[in-house]
Amino acid sequence: MIPLLLACRRFNRSLPSAFRLPFLGLCLLLAINAHASDGGATPMPILTLAQGSDRQQLSLEAIEATDELYHIQMQHPEGPEGRFSGVWLNAFLAANGLEDAKRVRFIADDGYTTFLTLAQRNEKAYLLATRLDGEPIGVDRLGPLMLVVPDDAEAVLDGSVPMNRWIWALEEIRAR
Repeated sequence: MIPLLLACRRFNRSLPSAFRLPFLGLCLLLAINAHASDGGATPMPILTLAQGSDRQQLSLEAIEATDELYHIQMQHPEGPEGRFSGVWLNAFLAANGLEDAKRVRFIADDGYTTFLTLAQRNEKAYLLATRLDGEPIGVDRLGPLMLVVPDDAEAVLDGSVPMNRWIWALEEIRAR
């Protein structure tokens, strides 16, 4: 369901404004129908993980299986507020054989990109947020994945720390 909604959200940006709301409604109905008829289907991928020419698609279940979920109550600077849950970025990268990557690029569905070096990843604890209030993060709440720094949450809100390493609507991670 989430990949369908992400594709609709990307396509929706190219439509004239008069067609956007009806198109999103149609996408939501299709996604709900697809989810209802899913039954025991294989979980849908929500993240592409790449290193060189190797690419793999990961589902929410696969991402969360890499580490015990960490939970933090916080407000995201772009609006969503509640109990964010996810896996620590370094544990996720290690589980996927990327713990020594010198540079990791994070790409959002709108093309926004941020980078983290190995030193930056070791300087702060980054959380790959997968849930908000116990549920998968919907695209309407900046999901399905976010990269946040829980220790910086209050400082980012008050403007004393930049949020240039935070990213939401995350769809791809590339390691070098």
